[in-house]
Amino acid sequence: MNGTIEKEERYTGLILLSGVDSPGISSALFSTLEPFSITVIDIEQVVIRSRLILTVLIELDPAHALAVEEDLNQCAKRLDVDIATSFGSESAQSIAQKTGLLHVIALAEKITPGAIANLASHIAHAGGNIERIHRSASFPLTAIEFLVSGADSESLRNAIVPSVKKFGVDIAIQSAGLNRFARKLVVMDVDSTVIAQEVIDLLGEAAGVGEEIRVITESAMRGEIDFETSLRKRVALLAGQPEEIIVNVAKQVSLTPGARTLIRTLKKLGHGIGLVSGGFSQAILPIAQELGITNVKSNTLEIADGVLTGNLLGPIIDRAGKALALKEFAKLENVSMSNTIAIGDGANDLDMIAAAGLGIAFNAKPSVQAVADSALNAPYLDSVLFILGINREDIEESER
Repeated sequence: MNGTIEKEERYTGLILLSGVDSPGISSALFSTLEPFSITVIDIEQVVIRSRLILTVLIELDPAHALAVEEDLNQCAKRLDVDIATSFGSESAQSIAQKTGLLHVIALAEKITPGAIANLASHIAHAGGNIERIHRSASFPLTAIEFLVSGADSESLRNAIVPSVKKFGVDIAIQSAGLNRFARKLVVMDVDSTVIAQEVIDLLGEAAGVGEEIRVITESAMRGEIDFETSLRKRVALLAGQPEEIIVNVAKQVSLTPGARTLIRTLKKLGHGIGLVSGGFSQAILPIAQELGITNVKSNTLEIADGVLTGNLLGPIIDRAGKALALKEFAKLENVSMSNTIAIGDGANDLDMIAAAGLGIAFNAKPSVQAVADSALNAPYLDSVLFILGINREDIEESER
């Protein structure tokens, strides 16, 4: 009985401290609270440009409330900070642990107040409440992460994504929980994703049939003709070229900005990585070897007597082949499909993006962005890390 009365008599107090940051503020605040019968329930601190905001939720005896406030006022004067308090009869036991939380990540080179207002408005209209906001990156993009309760991810995505495009902001939405940090398998398209070029287009330019190949490539990327047909048509235009053309083209290939950082960071964290491409093994395998990636699927140009025949060897890695490769790599890496991530930009990436636990459209055609879970439209592949909850500071620390 006495235990029940004691719980009913104890209630909560909110303490908000703000001011110029300096060493010893937190120590002084909690030393002020230490003599009282107080339990710390929640605490959060942030420092932005040397300005400190510290919030503390406590459980206390209501008989001590006045004395606590007086001591905190004295503490504020000593520290030259502002301390506001709000004590109420709400029991700490009534502060329920929220479930079904969502991480909403906004990414852009410049985020404006209008973009934040628009995003917050949509979250509220979808029945969501913003529990926490923090910046997870400032370079090469600004990434702002919102922790949201009370909203359904699908309805929230449908409401937010079309609207924020006018502000130049990309949005990713993920469920909170331990699974966000589970070991992942990240499978990426190569041309115009891991590398900045389309190898088939470079080969076409070198062979003098660049315009013909480019027209077929664009049609395939838009999904107007099936990938295998388009690939065979383009490769046939290369018939008779010396195999040295591949070596010469390989010298023109460059990694997409952030690709090396993304892959190096994923490897350090123990995640699996795979490359799947409708391009050619003769160009892709050296890239994979350089990056230390062993899970690779791509097409192979047929070469006879040092000359391209205009044909391909083996089964074609097309739209369906990429999805099968994703599943094969998942088995090899012992990763569930729910923990796979597929990144691509064209119509032949659609099946693997749909099959993956998280599909990311990277500078992709509108048809791909429409079905992907997340879309990134800035030319930095390492921004994928921010979607996974990895902070820029952690990435830079790992590079030292």
